Amino acid sequence: MHYEKSTQGIRVRVRPRFSLADSDPQDGTFVFSYTIHMANESDATAQLLFRHWRIHDAAGEDSEVDGEGVVGEQPLLHPGDSHEYRSFCVLRSPVGYMEGHYTFVRPGGERFRVEVPRFYLNGPLVMPSPTIDLVGNEDGTAGPLH
Repeated sequence: MHYEKSTQGIRVRVRPRFSLADSDPQDGTFVFSYTIHMANESDATAQLLFRHWRIHDAAGEDSEVDGEGVVGEQPLLHPGDSHEYRSFCVLRSPVGYMEGHYTFVRPGGERFRVEVPRFYLNGPLVMPSPTIDLVGNEDGTAGPLH
């Protein structure tokens, strides 16, 4: 599944994925990778300067992340250019979402926000292991469950 949105001629497409190999559900660690593809569909060059993410974890551990560029880069997109990168986040629950925006700048110095659509992070359904407490009767048979 992918999520897509276009703002001021910059189209952003996100493909999230649960990473079982990097996760430890028993320990409450759920790792999600995501691929971002951005394309400049406008007639003007634009450079990505900053990112802002809001990360919602169903466990109640919401956070915000701000920073320069994306994975150490500030891509310059001429009309028709695109840029793709991969990153990840770690949640304490198997369900959450991310959303945010990028700050771009045009050659004349005009800054503008490019919205990243909310995308959902859905990992495996984890059921707690049932604990069965059998109480033995005097005759050696199992008693009622508690």
